[in-house]
Amino acid sequence: MTEFKLRAEYIELIQLLKATGISGTGGQAKMMVEDGQVTLNGVQEFRKRAKLRVGDTVEIFDKKIRIV
Repeated sequence: MTEFKLRAEYIELIQLLKATGISGTGGQAKMMVEDGQVTLNGVQEFRKRAKLRVGDTVEIFDKKIRIV
């Protein structure tokens, strides 16, 4: 599991995917979310701009990211 240190109140899902290097572009990140490849706290997430806060966990492919 990877930990992502949050520097603000929240980060949007597609921004997290770009910041962690999972997607190379915002467009690619949007497609991943729209295709249902991302789960947020164990639930499939389709909101590209979902606000992630401390304690949230995102899973995509074989990667797990915890917001700290």
